[in-house]
This record gives sequence, C-alpha cells and structure tokens, in this order.
Amino acid sequence: MNLLRKIGVLVISTTVAISFTACADKVTISAESNKSGEENLEKKYVIATNTLVAPYTFTNYLGEYVGIDVDLLEAIADKQGFTYELVPMTFNNVLRALDNGEVDGAMAGITITEERKERYDFSAPYLDSGIVMGVSAARADIKSYEDLKNKRVAVVRGTLAEAFAESIQNEYGFTIESFVEFTDAYKDVLNGDSQAFFEDYTVMGYIISLGLEFRVVSDIERKGLVGFAVPKGKNPELLEKFNKGLKEVTENGEYQKIMDAYHIDSQVDFIR
Repeated sequence: MNLLRKIGVLVISTTVAISFTACADKVTISAESNKSGEENLEKKYVIATNTLVAPYTFTNYLGEYVGIDVDLLEAIADKQGFTYELVPMTFNNVLRALDNGEVDGAMAGITITEERKERYDFSAPYLDSGIVMGVSAARADIKSYEDLKNKRVAVVRGTLAEAFAESIQNEYGFTIESFVEFTDAYKDVLNGDSQAFFEDYTVMGYIISLGLEFRVVSDIERKGLVGFAVPKGKNPELLEKFNKGLKEVTENGEYQKIMDAYHIDSQVDFIR
C-alpha cells in the first residue's frame, strides 16, 4: 500500500469511521486451500478484530480492511489453507467475545500479558508493543506525567493503555476519560477536551508518520509482545496453523514486506 492510500485511510478514520459500530456485518475472507475433495471442507474460523486502529486493522478509501493484522492473517491463512470470517468490533468487545467463546480467535493488536494468558491462549508473538503518552503538537505545557495534574487524559476502554493510566492516576492527579474507539480518544485531544492520551507506540508512531499533529512526551512503558489469541483451552488447531503460517511467512520474506508496508521499523523514531 502506498503512502497516498494510507493518508486517504487516515482521513476517513478521523471523519466518518468513527460512526462504525461493533454490530457491523461479518466480512468473509477466503484463502485458497491446497487440499482437495472432502479435506477442503474445513471449518471456517470466526476471527474478531478492531477496525479503527491503524496500522493494525483499519478501512481504506475503498472500504477494504487493511493493516498489519489483516495482511498477516491473510498471508497465514493462504499458507495454511483455511478460511475465516473477520468480525469487526470495539477492542473491549474483542476481549469479551474471547471470554465468552463467541469467536474462534482474535487479532487486534492484543498485547500478551500474564493476566491475559490466564484467560486466553496466545500464538507466538508477531510484533513488539508498549505504551506512550501523546499530546497535541501545539502544546508546550505538557512535557511529562508531572504536568498532568488536574488535567484530563483519554484512553481506549479495555486496553493496556487504560490500565497503565489508572496505575499512575493518583500519583499524578489527573482524570481519565475512557472511549470505545481510538479515533474517539485522539479526536478528544485534538479538540482540546483531553490534554493527553495513552496508546501503543506503534499506533502513535503511525498516525504521527501520516501527519497528525501529535508528539510523544514519555518513554515506552509496559513493553510487551503482540499475539493472536483464542479462548482458553479451545481451538489448539487454529493456534498451530497460525504459528506454522507465521513461521512460513517470516522465512519467505512476506512478514517483512508487510512490516515495511506500514513503516513499522521506523515507528520508534517518533518516540524519544
């Protein structure tokens, strides 16, 4: 995907995509199988994702789902010969769907933590993660957590960013506004209602690289790894297929091509 298409995606994300709801229709994505006959009639997996978090999953100007998660899942499914339905929902609802066993798996930039490992089974990791604080580039008064006293910060519900903000809230004396979507959170900062927001550094770096006027004023906190998740104790065959496919696309260079398409290696350049 070229930069012009990515910029078009971001414009959509900040204007009309905010009205996209968790009850959107399922999107069936098929990968050709190398098998034949009855073996080709494999189970179609239902995979939850969040479609408003670039560069993990988002909607381009053609209305197509794109992003690291979409491209990587498609490549893995193609290599392993399985089909799936991609179900868009809020990040918090992705985790709920996993908890309730309503989906076979989820790929939504989910950071692997010890707490989450008690509730879900994870694949091998496919990306680094970590939390940073961002502010409007026009603000010069917020340079650290100490400058948040009596101010409001925005976070996305159910994320590690929310948990981190809550863990330092009392120490630094700020209030928290939780949103269901990332686009809501950063719009609140651009509008001046919240003075800062916390998010994964890959997401933060990506939107800055596309021209949104934010700057990062913290180090990377809660460093971790991102993985594909399934309900605890269920769908071990799906995890096995994912891990095998991830190994294949890593070895044949497809993985790096996907990372390069979204400038992943350069995102940390925006983090001090």
